[in-house]
Amino acid sequence: MSIDPLGHALLTIARNAIEKEFGMKARTVTPHPDLAKLAATFVTLTQKGQLRGCIGSLEAHRPLATDVAENALAAAFGDPRFPPLRRTELEQTRVEVSLLDTPEPMRFSDEADALGQLCPGVDGLILNCGHHRATFLPQVWESLATPRLFLEHLKLKAGLPADFWSPGLTLARYGVQKWKEA
Repeated sequence: MSIDPLGHALLTIARNAIEKEFGMKARTVTPHPDLAKLAATFVTLTQKGQLRGCIGSLEAHRPLATDVAENALAAAFGDPRFPPLRRTELEQTRVEVSLLDTPEPMRFSDEADALGQLCPGVDGLILNCGHHRATFLPQVWESLATPRLFLEHLKLKAGLPADFWSPGLTLARYGVQKWKEA
């Protein structure tokens, strides 16, 4: 399966950022006009299909190339759920880059209404309530396949009880373009 030019550039930028930390030589990145545009991305690292780090930006605030490089470094060396990546792990580590669409606030009357609007496998979701905030990329639907499970686990990630609901809770959904190393 071939990867489009933008995806290839983003995966190369992410891998280069990580490998540079180990003193390795950078691969050539083919220029692409979108690399200079402001964009929000997440970089996910996996090993044998298991999460090894995932960090990203929810709002576009820096050029796409910079956002991917910084998020790759943060996923590899700054995700608090994991120890920093070791050079010996590089060969078994796969990189995935998700380019986020602009989040769109959802309007709903209650939790059942919100759940009914979610599109499994398509929607990424941002939850905000007071100082609690969390997001799940659309890829999380692969392990949390129902809207109820997806939202319950997102609440837990935000530090809220799974059954929590408040009129002050807000949700925004977004889609992604994603590319993953083979």
